[in-house]
Amino acid sequence: MKILIDIGHPAHVHLFKNFARQMLVKGHQVYFTTRNKEFEIDLLNHENLPFTNLGKHYKSWQGKIWGFLKYNWKILKISLEFKPDLYLSHGSVYTLLSSFFLRRPNISLEDTGNKEQINLYLTFTNAVITSNSFPYKYGNKQIFYNGYHELAYLHPNYFIPDPKVREELGVLEKQKYFILRFVSWSASHDAGQVGLTNEQKKDIIKILTKKGKVFISSEAPLPSDFEIFSFPLTPERMHHALAMANLYVGEGATMASECAMLGTPSIYINTQEAGVIKEQEKYGLIYHFRKPDGVLDKITEILENEKIKEIQITKRNLMLKEKIDVTAFLIWFIENYPKSFDLIRTNPSIFQISNN
Repeated sequence: MKILIDIGHPAHVHLFKNFARQMLVKGHQVYFTTRNKEFEIDLLNHENLPFTNLGKHYKSWQGKIWGFLKYNWKILKISLEFKPDLYLSHGSVYTLLSSFFLRRPNISLEDTGNKEQINLYLTFTNAVITSNSFPYKYGNKQIFYNGYHELAYLHPNYFIPDPKVREELGVLEKQKYFILRFVSWSASHDAGQVGLTNEQKKDIIKILTKKGKVFISSEAPLPSDFEIFSFPLTPERMHHALAMANLYVGEGATMASECAMLGTPSIYINTQEAGVIKEQEKYGLIYHFRKPDGVLDKITEILENEKIKEIQITKRNLMLKEKIDVTAFLIWFIENYPKSFDLIRTNPSIFQISNN
């Protein structure tokens, strides 16, 4: 089987990397396409996965329209040479032309619920795979699984935190450290949303630097007075850093959910409601603030609890017992498609029980 996977975000590389590796070992062919957005190319290179860089990421609405036309055409050209049997992505709108003209299945994983994007790709998509905690319904094309996207790469079957990351970060043996994540608010699903002001970010940094070291990951360039806190390691070390951190505070839902998978206390500040985040809140793995009010008090509360990490890991382990290995599910689904689609539609309970 030949599979073309389109990547639109660094998290998508992580989402599909274990799937790709195992499919390649099984004798399938996998090829990635991506664009220059953040550090997708660095991650694909690090994972030694075959890919083509299609070009720049466009932020303006005019640019997004041009990019939609340009990258659909580029992927079609690649497809005529690669001849994929199936397209796979996280809600990509750039595989639509190819799947339509070449009459190949187009499979999408989804966890953002961006209405405009989904309305664009849904007609050209054969299956939409979502967590059973995902709140939106897309009719008879939707397939549910009992887990989260982040478990495709942070499940203990695939990921073991490396404690050496503390030394790489320059953190002393008993010193605490914290990771902040700021987003650029330029993605289509961020329309109408606003984040922390610079003054609010400064207040968070001020309270955290009194207790340990602060590292910032940011989609947009950091202001000059924040640059000293820029995360200093290569992108593939971020999950190890998150796993060993004492606290995450940020506007990014992906990193918040990743910390939930790793047992790291996570404060998520965003006006958006997400079903996956809501479920992780119920497990006690994430503290979601729709606005900054109360964030500083929660930070102080967490910092004063010396057993918070142990508590969070216990909660994480409980969650893992109730969720599946998402990569194993995806391999089964793709290798057996379309029979797998029909089977799971008629028997929704399949792959709903933990297979740790």
